[in-house]
Amino acid sequence: MVEFFQNVFVGFRLIDVLDIVIVAYLVYKILGFIQETRAQQLVRGLVVLGIVFFLSDFLKLYLLNWLLRNFVTMGFFALIVLFQPELRRGLEQLGRRNIVSGQFRSLDKENAIEVVKEIVAAVDDFSATRTGALIVFERETMLNDIIETGTIVDARISVRLLGNLFYEGSPLHDGAVIIRGDRIHAASCVLPLTEKKNIGRNLGTRHRAGLGVSEVSDALVIVVSEETGVISVAENGNFRRFMDLKSVEKILLGVYMPQEETFRERMTRTLKHRRKEEMRDGE
Repeated sequence: MVEFFQNVFVGFRLIDVLDIVIVAYLVYKILGFIQETRAQQLVRGLVVLGIVFFLSDFLKLYLLNWLLRNFVTMGFFALIVLFQPELRRGLEQLGRRNIVSGQFRSLDKENAIEVVKEIVAAVDDFSATRTGALIVFERETMLNDIIETGTIVDARISVRLLGNLFYEGSPLHDGAVIIRGDRIHAASCVLPLTEKKNIGRNLGTRHRAGLGVSEVSDALVIVVSEETGVISVAENGNFRRFMDLKSVEKILLGVYMPQEETFRERMTRTLKHRRKEEMRDGE
């Protein structure tokens, strides 16, 4: 046993530790990414095929083994085509920077608060009047290919303008509004639909489009249901439904002012700190 460990650690370098850590991190990220997509079912199928392949080789089932070998060769290229959206999303996440986009960073605090106020007021009106709305906030991943499907607006965000764009009689109401920084960049844009089957039968094309664009980019999407007025938020391929206005405002403030701390959060943090100090003093 001692000789085994001695042989293992002979010639073991410090750089090998870094090598192992990098590989472990990549495997962890790949497994986490697989769990969020339909690739999870694919991996299960590949595991079953792998077991069958080794059993066919061990039991000398030559015909089955030959078929599986050819399937693996041709199936590799088929998987690239079938899972192109997932591969694209994974590469985009890999190359995405963990810093605030310049379009948000250039906004001062007062301007950012005013923009969020206008958006929340518009969402409130849409929910109250049951006006269908689909608002996409562009972040690090540029949405130029989606913007090309719509009409360039390039105007400051306001309640009145958003209301006019999503008004049922408006020629631009059927589609998504793309917001870039503090401006409405485009309207009536066509979004890719999600292929998930388990998002709810009562969710229509507008919700599927909102979830779809959040799967292929880091965009934040606000969806207001035309039938119920329910507010939903899509981000990173996940849906949060039945959102209230306070929650929407908090999310938007996190987008426009990610390094800023709201007054309520600051007070909560201060109170928690005081309670900890009082507990220490009591001990």
